[in-house]
Amino acid sequence: MLKIQQNVSLKPYNTFAIDVKASFFVVVTTEEELREVLLYNKITKPFFILSGGSNMLLTKDIDALVIHIAIKGIFVQETTEDSVIVKVNGGENWHEFVHYCIRNGYGGVENLSLIPGCVGSAPIQNIGAYGVELKDTFLRCEALDIKTGEKKIFSKEACNFGYRNSIFKTTAKGEYVITCVYFQLTTKDHQFQTGYGAIEKELQERGIDTPTLKEISESIIAIRQSKLPDPKVLGNSGSFFKNPVVSSEVFVKLQQVYPKVPHYVLDQGLVKVPAGWLVEEAGFKGKRYGDAGVHDKQALVLVNHGNATGKEILALSQRIQITVLEKFGISLEAEVNVI
Repeated sequence: MLKIQQNVSLKPYNTFAIDVKASFFVVVTTEEELREVLLYNKITKPFFILSGGSNMLLTKDIDALVIHIAIKGIFVQETTEDSVIVKVNGGENWHEFVHYCIRNGYGGVENLSLIPGCVGSAPIQNIGAYGVELKDTFLRCEALDIKTGEKKIFSKEACNFGYRNSIFKTTAKGEYVITCVYFQLTTKDHQFQTGYGAIEKELQERGIDTPTLKEISESIIAIRQSKLPDPKVLGNSGSFFKNPVVSSEVFVKLQQVYPKVPHYVLDQGLVKVPAGWLVEEAGFKGKRYGDAGVHDKQALVLVNHGNATGKEILALSQRIQITVLEKFGISLEAEVNVI
């Protein structure tokens, strides 16, 4: 029998450690329990799906039934000479899944080490880091229709993945709960992606010429830990803003004023500019306004120094957006979902 609690603090369930309350709260550990809650909830009260709480900023109490997804399990479905298909339930911790892959010699997600959150929410955001995105190994996912409780399978094409985007953030937003994800991973002849960011430099400093899956993962973890705070120590949600993509014309004007601006040239005359650089150049790195602040090692990360409210962190993010727009003529879009 599912136990529905009342007036529960969500501070332990979101990485910003924002202390808001849920009117009602329930933990589901199986797909059947989730279906039961959805169908029961259909005729009772509004609901709110909460998984790892890693990509959200809670700005108010949740006057609804908060359904915490804790469906666990990792299963090998199929193996071939050089690849494996792995089914991962939605409540599995993402970083622990990456560790599972490395222990078993499965390649493809090592660059996504130490990303917070759960597997079920990863396709929503099409999480990515260091030149790799979830869609690169994604095969399909299963989800429950919130209205009917029926299961639906989404192929990679159906998910319409984009930069930190998917159908689950656009046309199908709020309509499904992802219960499991299937990945196709390599078992040999791994195609390592080490040319992005500081990976090659970190490997060189470690004296590694031909890295293994574990060595790439360890290098990325070291890089991330040198820049990003541990949410268990300092509340945060990782990168708060998306890296903006601008036209080559806009970039040329920016480069004339800031010749050393870092950038990545994309297709179709577009250029990606690091949002962290923009925030830092705008003077916000390390700044603190009460308990809401900007991390002193990575300006892309907004932090909760203890007792900041979601509204205070939101106000800081808006202040940053206004300043960056005025200074550079570039709009910053939040990567974090504001609730």
